[in-house]
Amino acid sequence: MNVSQSSVTNRNELRPRVEGKFLVVENQKFYVCGVTYGTFCSNEDGDNFPPSDVVESDFALMSSFGINSVRTYTPPPLYILNYAQKYKLKVLVGLPWEQHITFLDDERRVEEIERRISEAVRSCENHPAILAYTLGNEIPAPVVRWYGKRRVENFLKRLHDTAKRADPNGLFTYVNYPTTEYLNLPFTDFDCFNIYLESKGKFEAYLARLHNIGGDRPLVMAEIGLDSRRNGEEVQADSLEWQIRSVFSSGCAGAFIFAWTDEWWRGGSDIDDWDFGLTGRERQPKPALYKVSQAFQNTPFSQDGNSPKISVVVCS
Repeated sequence: MNVSQSSVTNRNELRPRVEGKFLVVENQKFYVCGVTYGTFCSNEDGDNFPPSDVVESDFALMSSFGINSVRTYTPPPLYILNYAQKYKLKVLVGLPWEQHITFLDDERRVEEIERRISEAVRSCENHPAILAYTLGNEIPAPVVRWYGKRRVENFLKRLHDTAKRADPNGLFTYVNYPTTEYLNLPFTDFDCFNIYLESKGKFEAYLARLHNIGGDRPLVMAEIGLDSRRNGEEVQADSLEWQIRSVFSSGCAGAFIFAWTDEWWRGGSDIDDWDFGLTGRERQPKPALYKVSQAFQNTPFSQDGNSPKISVVVCS
């Protein structure tokens, strides 16, 4: 084996894989303790991310608080993946496309989406910091109903096959939400859902439902969060703490908190009337960051010595 082949092999060994209901990295179970990152206003290079020094500062702070994963909504340039690797963060890479319109009406548009998906995956160069790629995020329920469940499923399968050719060793998922929970996507590697439920009982009941729907596939919460502007910072902190504990105690493979910072850019302008971040726009930590950090450190169960009791029943 030559040097370049050895390098590729070593990289592939660092790539996550699925084992049962969980993700594995370097032969160890990997609990996703993540935050979402962005989208941000375009920088001078045209990327929807902050300047390089801000990204490094953010990633260093995340790592110091026990966060091990970052979800982006657009493909990150290589310097961001390199910073992620430096601070031992895995990246869930978003692959955006025009999913909020009637995208299947024009075959040329479909082919263009496929081309851009392939280019976006190739641009990441099979980087060892990649956790997985998302093939879409919440195709609106009216669009799914308009085309029908099967046509949308077949289209996502087509995107999956295109992306898989660009990175055969990568993991792929689709970020769903409750309104289209009926989409059946067995070709993806694990299930992802965005869930915003403020009642603990309803939240845990829906987690149980998603486990039943997904069967033996890993389940990751791609977004959970609470707006501190309307609910207060202490309420946000308490809510995120019990949500994280509920996620892991239910058997999920991980969760991403929406979001790392209140700085958020969408639709061509800054969003300044929502404060979902664990930090403020100037990156000052909120109480939620400390509560989330503590909850992540106790993943999947509390480290206080009070481990849950179990029974093992052997049929004979």
